[in-house]
Amino acid sequence: MDDLSARAAQARTGSPYLNTGQAAHYLGLSPRTLERMRTLGCGPAYCKHGNSVRYLIVDLDIWSAEQRRNSTSNNPGGDNERRRA
Repeated sequence: MDDLSARAAQARTGSPYLNTGQAAHYLGLSPRTLERMRTLGCGPAYCKHGNSVRYLIVDLDIWSAEQRRNSTSNNPGGDNERRRA
């Protein structure tokens, strides 16, 4: 590893930000799924740094906690809700 790469790696150590691939891995999703969720507005909050998308780990944890369900019928806004409307 060259000096520039070593300094970049050191700067990232302990960063609260994850890129899309890292965030997807953290959540157990594919990067494409996370990208699609971002487009639809149903995924975790994210930040734009220039052209780069970054996720705060705390936002991933919050979003994940909000996805908790007690049963498969407990799906707010899901198929059952649309059928009733």
